[in-house]
Amino acid sequence: MSDQSSVGEPGPFARTLYGRRKGKKLRLHQAELLASVLPILAIDSSRTIEDPASLFDFVPKGVRIEIGFGGAEHLVHEAARHPEIGYIGCEPFVNGVAKLLAQIEDRQIVNVRAHHGDAREILLQLPEGSIDRVDVLYPDPWPKWRQRKRRFLSSGNIAEIGRVLRTGGVLRFATDIDDYAGWVLSRLIRAPGWSWDEGQLEGRTWTEAWSDWPGTRYEAKAFREGRSPVYLTFTRTA
Repeated sequence: MSDQSSVGEPGPFARTLYGRRKGKKLRLHQAELLASVLPILAIDSSRTIEDPASLFDFVPKGVRIEIGFGGAEHLVHEAARHPEIGYIGCEPFVNGVAKLLAQIEDRQIVNVRAHHGDAREILLQLPEGSIDRVDVLYPDPWPKWRQRKRRFLSSGNIAEIGRVLRTGGVLRFATDIDDYAGWVLSRLIRAPGWSWDEGQLEGRTWTEAWSDWPGTRYEAKAFREGRSPVYLTFTRTA
Protein backbone atom coordinates (compact mmCIF):
# COMPACT_ATOMS: atom_id res chain seq x y z
CA MET A 1 0.00 0.00 0.00
CA SER A 2 1.38 3.41 -0.89
CA ASP A 3 1.93 5.96 1.86
CA GLN A 4 -0.71 8.67 1.77
CA SER A 5 0.66 10.38 4.87
CA SER A 6 1.76 13.98 5.15
CA VAL A 7 5.40 14.92 4.80
CA GLY A 8 7.32 13.64 7.80
CA GLU A 9 4.65 11.14 8.85
CA PRO A 10 5.32 7.39 8.84
CA GLY A 11 3.68 5.00 6.43
CA PRO A 12 2.90 1.39 7.38
CA PHE A 13 6.55 0.43 7.83
CA ALA A 14 8.45 3.72 7.77
CA ARG A 15 9.92 3.51 11.27
CA THR A 16 9.58 2.06 14.75
CA LEU A 17 6.76 3.85 16.58
CA TYR A 18 7.39 2.57 20.08
CA GLY A 19 10.19 2.82 22.61
CA ARG A 20 11.60 0.13 24.87
CA ARG A 21 10.22 -3.41 24.58
CA LYS A 22 10.96 -4.68 28.07
CA GLY A 23 10.73 -3.26 31.60
CA LYS A 24 11.45 -4.91 34.91
CA LYS A 25 12.42 -8.57 35.06
CA LEU A 26 9.54 -10.97 34.55
CA ARG A 27 8.41 -13.21 37.36
CA LEU A 28 9.02 -16.92 36.84
CA HIS A 29 5.39 -17.75 36.05
CA GLN A 30 5.18 -14.86 33.59
CA ALA A 31 8.22 -16.19 31.76
CA GLU A 32 6.65 -19.65 31.72
CA LEU A 33 3.47 -18.27 30.18
CA LEU A 34 5.43 -16.51 27.47
CA ALA A 35 7.15 -19.79 26.65
CA SER A 36 4.12 -22.07 26.82
CA VAL A 37 0.95 -20.05 26.17
CA LEU A 38 2.03 -17.25 23.84
CA PRO A 39 3.01 -19.66 21.01
CA ILE A 40 -0.55 -21.04 21.13
CA LEU A 41 -2.21 -17.63 21.00
CA ALA A 42 0.30 -15.87 18.74
CA ILE A 43 -0.53 -14.85 15.18
CA ASP A 44 1.93 -15.54 12.35
CA SER A 45 2.44 -12.02 11.06
CA SER A 46 4.51 -13.22 8.11
CA ARG A 47 1.50 -14.81 6.39
CA THR A 48 -1.64 -13.32 4.86
CA ILE A 49 -4.68 -13.73 7.10
CA GLU A 50 -7.42 -14.73 4.68
CA ASP A 51 -10.14 -14.56 7.34
CA PRO A 52 -9.42 -13.25 10.86
CA ALA A 53 -12.32 -15.32 12.23
CA SER A 54 -10.28 -18.44 11.38
CA LEU A 55 -7.73 -17.48 14.05
CA PHE A 56 -10.14 -18.64 16.76
CA ASP A 57 -11.35 -22.07 17.87
CA PHE A 58 -14.96 -20.98 17.39
CA VAL A 59 -16.82 -18.88 14.85
CA PRO A 60 -16.91 -15.34 16.28
CA LYS A 61 -19.71 -12.93 15.46
CA GLY A 62 -17.09 -10.30 14.78
CA VAL A 63 -13.40 -9.53 15.27
CA ARG A 64 -11.93 -6.51 17.05
CA ILE A 65 -8.35 -5.31 17.45
CA GLU A 66 -6.76 -3.41 20.32
CA ILE A 67 -3.52 -1.69 19.38
CA GLY A 68 -1.13 -1.23 22.30
CA PHE A 69 -3.13 -2.87 25.09
CA GLY A 70 -0.67 -1.95 27.85
CA GLY A 71 -1.64 -3.76 31.07
CA ALA A 72 -4.51 -5.48 29.20
CA GLU A 73 -7.24 -4.24 31.58
CA HIS A 74 -9.48 -3.06 28.77
CA LEU A 75 -8.78 -5.97 26.44
CA VAL A 76 -9.56 -8.58 29.10
CA HIS A 77 -12.66 -6.68 30.24
CA GLU A 78 -13.99 -6.60 26.68
CA ALA A 79 -13.17 -10.24 25.95
CA ALA A 80 -14.86 -11.44 29.13
CA ARG A 81 -17.89 -9.24 28.48
CA HIS A 82 -18.27 -10.40 24.86
CA PRO A 83 -17.29 -14.08 24.58
CA GLU A 84 -19.00 -14.20 21.18
CA ILE A 85 -16.46 -11.72 19.74
CA GLY A 86 -12.89 -12.54 18.74
CA TYR A 87 -10.20 -10.13 19.97
CA ILE A 88 -6.71 -9.52 18.63
CA GLY A 89 -4.38 -7.69 21.00
CA CYS A 90 -1.15 -6.12 19.72
CA GLU A 91 1.57 -4.99 22.12
CA PRO A 92 5.35 -4.66 21.60
CA PHE A 93 6.08 -4.38 25.35
CA VAL A 94 6.81 -7.86 26.68
CA ASN A 95 5.67 -7.07 30.23
CA GLY A 96 2.25 -6.10 28.91
CA VAL A 97 1.99 -9.35 26.96
CA ALA A 98 2.90 -11.29 30.11
CA LYS A 99 0.13 -9.49 32.04
CA LEU A 100 -2.37 -10.37 29.32
CA LEU A 101 -1.41 -14.05 29.42
CA ALA A 102 -1.73 -14.17 33.21
CA GLN A 103 -5.23 -12.69 33.08
CA ILE A 104 -6.26 -15.05 30.28
CA GLU A 105 -5.12 -17.96 32.43
CA ASP A 106 -6.82 -16.68 35.59
CA ARG A 107 -10.14 -15.96 33.90
CA GLN A 108 -10.09 -18.84 31.41
CA ILE A 109 -10.59 -16.54 28.44
CA VAL A 110 -10.60 -18.27 25.06
CA ASN A 111 -11.49 -15.49 22.61
CA VAL A 112 -8.20 -13.54 22.54
CA ARG A 113 -5.25 -13.88 20.19
CA ALA A 114 -2.05 -11.94 20.80
CA HIS A 115 0.66 -10.36 18.71
CA HIS A 116 3.85 -9.44 20.56
CA GLY A 117 5.10 -6.82 18.17
CA ASP A 118 4.14 -3.95 15.89
CA ALA A 119 0.39 -3.80 15.15
CA ARG A 120 1.16 -2.73 11.59
CA GLU A 121 2.52 -6.22 10.92
CA ILE A 122 -0.98 -7.59 11.55
CA LEU A 123 -2.91 -4.80 9.82
CA LEU A 124 -0.97 -5.33 6.59
CA GLN A 125 -1.88 -9.04 6.53
CA LEU A 126 -5.62 -8.55 7.00
CA PRO A 127 -8.13 -8.44 4.12
CA GLU A 128 -10.23 -5.38 3.43
CA GLY A 129 -13.39 -4.91 5.48
CA SER A 130 -12.67 -7.82 7.82
CA ILE A 131 -12.60 -6.06 11.23
CA ASP A 132 -15.49 -4.61 13.24
CA ARG A 133 -13.63 -2.30 15.60
CA VAL A 134 -10.14 -1.00 16.28
CA ASP A 135 -9.23 0.46 19.69
CA VAL A 136 -6.23 2.75 20.17
CA LEU A 137 -6.34 3.72 23.83
CA TYR A 138 -3.85 6.02 25.52
CA PRO A 139 -1.05 5.42 22.99
CA ASP A 140 2.41 6.86 23.52
CA PRO A 141 1.91 10.60 22.88
CA TRP A 142 5.48 11.35 21.72
CA PRO A 143 4.91 14.99 22.77
CA LYS A 144 8.12 16.60 21.49
CA TRP A 145 7.94 18.06 18.01
CA ARG A 146 10.72 15.86 16.67
CA GLN A 147 8.95 12.78 18.06
CA ARG A 148 5.55 13.35 16.49
CA LYS A 149 6.43 11.32 13.43
CA ARG A 150 6.40 8.30 15.77
CA ARG A 151 2.75 8.69 16.72
CA PHE A 152 0.81 5.63 15.67
CA LEU A 153 -2.22 7.39 14.24
CA SER A 154 -0.49 8.98 11.29
CA SER A 155 -2.40 9.55 8.07
CA GLY A 156 -0.83 6.41 6.61
CA ASN A 157 -1.82 4.16 9.50
CA ILE A 158 -5.31 5.69 9.62
CA ALA A 159 -5.70 4.72 5.97
CA GLU A 160 -4.58 1.17 6.79
CA ILE A 161 -7.06 0.93 9.66
CA GLY A 162 -9.76 2.23 7.33
CA ARG A 163 -8.89 -0.46 4.81
CA VAL A 164 -9.39 -3.35 7.24
CA LEU A 165 -12.53 -1.95 8.91
CA ARG A 166 -15.88 -2.94 7.44
CA THR A 167 -18.31 -0.23 6.44
CA GLY A 168 -19.95 0.82 9.70
CA GLY A 169 -16.93 -0.37 11.66
CA VAL A 170 -15.54 1.84 14.41
CA LEU A 171 -12.22 3.30 15.48
CA ARG A 172 -12.09 4.24 19.17
CA PHE A 173 -9.36 6.56 20.37
CA ALA A 174 -8.67 7.80 23.90
CA THR A 175 -5.95 10.17 25.07
CA ASP A 176 -5.25 12.64 27.85
CA ILE A 177 -2.95 14.73 25.65
CA ASP A 178 -4.75 17.69 24.05
CA ASP A 179 -2.25 17.98 21.23
CA TYR A 180 -2.65 14.31 20.31
CA ALA A 181 -6.45 14.64 20.30
CA GLY A 182 -6.18 17.55 17.89
CA TRP A 183 -3.63 15.64 15.81
CA VAL A 184 -6.00 12.69 15.36
CA LEU A 185 -9.10 14.84 14.79
CA SER A 186 -7.42 16.85 12.06
CA ARG A 187 -6.39 13.69 10.23
CA LEU A 188 -9.67 11.79 10.56
CA ILE A 189 -11.79 14.79 9.59
CA ARG A 190 -9.90 15.30 6.34
CA ALA A 191 -9.49 11.58 5.55
CA PRO A 192 -12.09 10.21 3.10
CA GLY A 193 -14.64 7.69 4.32
CA TRP A 194 -14.77 8.62 8.01
CA SER A 195 -17.42 10.20 10.24
CA TRP A 196 -17.01 11.66 13.73
CA ASP A 197 -20.25 11.94 15.69
CA GLU A 198 -18.72 13.96 18.56
CA GLY A 199 -20.29 11.46 20.98
CA GLN A 200 -23.83 12.65 20.33
CA LEU A 201 -25.03 9.37 18.83
CA GLU A 202 -23.86 7.63 22.01
CA GLY A 203 -25.67 10.09 24.27
CA ARG A 204 -22.51 11.58 25.73
CA THR A 205 -20.00 14.32 25.12
CA TRP A 206 -16.60 13.41 23.73
CA THR A 207 -15.01 14.27 27.09
CA GLU A 208 -17.06 11.51 28.75
CA ALA A 209 -15.99 7.88 28.59
CA TRP A 210 -17.92 5.26 26.65
CA SER A 211 -20.70 3.59 28.65
CA ASP A 212 -18.86 0.25 28.61
CA TRP A 213 -15.48 1.73 29.54
CA PRO A 214 -13.85 -0.06 32.52
CA GLY A 215 -11.10 2.49 33.12
CA THR A 216 -7.37 1.79 32.93
CA ARG A 217 -4.25 2.61 34.90
CA TYR A 218 -3.32 5.21 32.29
CA GLU A 219 -6.63 6.99 32.72
CA ALA A 220 -6.24 6.93 36.51
CA LYS A 221 -2.77 8.46 36.15
CA ALA A 222 -4.17 11.22 33.94
CA PHE A 223 -6.78 12.13 36.53
CA ARG A 224 -4.18 12.11 39.32
CA GLU A 225 -2.00 14.48 37.34
CA GLY A 226 -4.86 16.83 36.49
CA ARG A 227 -5.35 15.96 32.82
CA SER A 228 -8.79 15.51 31.25
CA PRO A 229 -9.05 12.61 28.78
CA VAL A 230 -11.12 12.59 25.62
CA TYR A 231 -12.87 9.58 24.07
CA LEU A 232 -13.35 9.82 20.32
CA THR A 233 -15.37 7.49 18.11
CA PHE A 234 -14.99 7.45 14.32
CA THR A 235 -17.18 5.38 12.00
CA ARG A 236 -16.03 3.98 8.68
CA THR A 237 -18.57 5.19 6.13
CA ALA A 238 -17.12 3.92 2.86
